[in-house]
Amino acid sequence: MSTFARLLQVAVASALVIAVSNGVAAAPAESAPFGLSLPWPTGEPNGVQAPGAALADGIVGTVLWSREANTQVPIASIAKVMTALVVINAGDLDRTITVPQESIAYCAGYGGSTASLAAGEVLTTRQLLYAMLLPSGCDAAYALAEGYGPGQDGFIAKMNGTARGMGLAATNFTDPSGLPVPDDYSTYSTPANLVTLGLRAMSQPVFREIAGSQSYHLPAGPANREHHWQTTNLLLHDYPGTIGIKTGSTDAAGACLLFETVRAGIPLIGVVLHSSPGAGIAAKEDAERMLNWAYDPIFSALPIG
Repeated sequence: MSTFARLLQVAVASALVIAVSNGVAAAPAESAPFGLSLPWPTGEPNGVQAPGAALADGIVGTVLWSREANTQVPIASIAKVMTALVVINAGDLDRTITVPQESIAYCAGYGGSTASLAAGEVLTTRQLLYAMLLPSGCDAAYALAEGYGPGQDGFIAKMNGTARGMGLAATNFTDPSGLPVPDDYSTYSTPANLVTLGLRAMSQPVFREIAGSQSYHLPAGPANREHHWQTTNLLLHDYPGTIGIKTGSTDAAGACLLFETVRAGIPLIGVVLHSSPGAGIAAKEDAERMLNWAYDPIFSALPIG
């Protein structure tokens, strides 16, 4: 029996317990937990535009459906997931970091998204993680790399070392933000590798909390301006049960989205790469098509509304 089938059984068993406690008739004995004959996804989701995609269970990462799962492509700001993971693994999240002037020029030079940081501001590592993961601030990513390097090169070496340690042999980083440094295809990965990366990152409580936040307000302080950061992840606003993770978009990568949801007690993790050039809505809609394909059979099997 597949991992996903077992997950479905647990979900339906939980629903049956709730149904009984609410006075709803339970399923017959032959439908008891782990003896259930459940519907689960077959075929493939319809209408997915992304040329690269994967959907897996959110516990061990068993792939339910994929397209070009092992093809290397640019991943844009999904690279910031690895930046966050390296920083969180290093610890000391209350460390203060001064935003360097170079981080501002870096964003401007490559047209990167920013968290509207100012050179000389002093923020904690935790605050910079919000600045990087919610509005996808390349300025915050640069500042974190400087603070946890030594320097950009030292930090990028840590990113690639972490990738190798995780078995992500098809992944490479040349920049902490996923910007085209030195070229459009220098930071790349595969759908399969990104599912693994997402699972590892979401196993970290700090990352999980930040990646699942829709907004974050940082009041003005003695050494920082006021900031109010909103997530770029449209799925967090629009799809029930979404708990993360990260968007990305460059000319080469198109619209990308690494995502995780939990519905009916079933966690699913997935990624879409190059859904459409620069259109975040296309990535969100691709993710929704994949998730509905997986979740619809679960809700059809539940005995409660």
